[in-house]
Amino acid sequence: MSMSSNLKTLCAAVAASSTLLLAGCGNDTAELGGSENGITELTVYTALEADLLKSYSEAFSEDHPNIKINWVRDSTGTITAKLLAEKENPQADVIWGLAGTSLLKMKSEDMLATYAPENVEKLDSKFRDNSKDPSWVGMDAWVAAICFNTEEAKKFNLSKPTSWQDLTKPEYKGHVIMPNPNSSGTGYLDVSSWLQTFGDDKGWDYMDNLHTNISRYTHSGSKPCKLAASGETAIGISFAYPGAKLIGKGAPLDLVIPSEGVGWEIEATAILNTTDKMDAAKTLVDWSITPKANKLYNQGYAVVAYPGIAQPVEHFPAEVTEKMIKNDFEWAAKNRDEILSEWQKRYDGKSDPKS
Repeated sequence: MSMSSNLKTLCAAVAASSTLLLAGCGNDTAELGGSENGITELTVYTALEADLLKSYSEAFSEDHPNIKINWVRDSTGTITAKLLAEKENPQADVIWGLAGTSLLKMKSEDMLATYAPENVEKLDSKFRDNSKDPSWVGMDAWVAAICFNTEEAKKFNLSKPTSWQDLTKPEYKGHVIMPNPNSSGTGYLDVSSWLQTFGDDKGWDYMDNLHTNISRYTHSGSKPCKLAASGETAIGISFAYPGAKLIGKGAPLDLVIPSEGVGWEIEATAILNTTDKMDAAKTLVDWSITPKANKLYNQGYAVVAYPGIAQPVEHFPAEVTEKMIKNDFEWAAKNRDEILSEWQKRYDGKSDPKS
């Protein structure tokens, strides 16, 4: 079968309940926008894990069969850069599942519509834009974690780390992989949280020392954990969701929540102020904060926006919530460009090639 045929087969498979727009799939998907046969199509940009999109689409479609979601998915940094690059000619209607710091950046660029979803006051205040002109709303939170392969550790006689500082020990040289913060939201929450936890000077000193032990930087937040699960590295700096999922599949991983505390980030939703399908966009955002939606979020994330919904997630460390740092999202958003530029100047030489 040709590469073209394989790609068409893949695109058709993921389009069972929604259209996943990836590089190369565009010509095989429905035209973006407009209404046909009473169906309104929304172009939705997301950085959600790909395995979550089908269940979210199916649940939304059950309640709103007259709205079809066309997904455009990539890592947080890539989607953020794409949205900013398209500022003068926006292609998206809605952002559903992108880092809150990214949405704060877009709000500062006057890209988001002012909208307070129905029943937003019922959400935990941390997951709401509490400004006079609200333009985003939270869904869940993802939390940093270390994925530690116990079998690989035995091969190299590595002790189990218990703190961020432990990862700078000489024994771990060449055994640590983490995400590039320019392309990964997980990478950025790590870097911004270290700067907040250790202070600016000590934070960069910490990253200098950590860099000595890093074998490579990936362009995906979940990939370091997946690489640890497959035995390609002993330690992957990642987030808890993929670790818990991989442990459930039998991977020889321990999830470590470092003693200094862990960074975390809100996944959030917003409407682009240029959409010509505002009613459908509002319907989607209203639905995104319902108890039904939050129960779906809780299948993978231990912390969700709607109080009283969250149940313990299998294989998540019990101490996750108490170790979440007091994160200053406004600071992280305001200083994002400067931090990323400095990080790239210092450490980008070990990054994977961009696909």
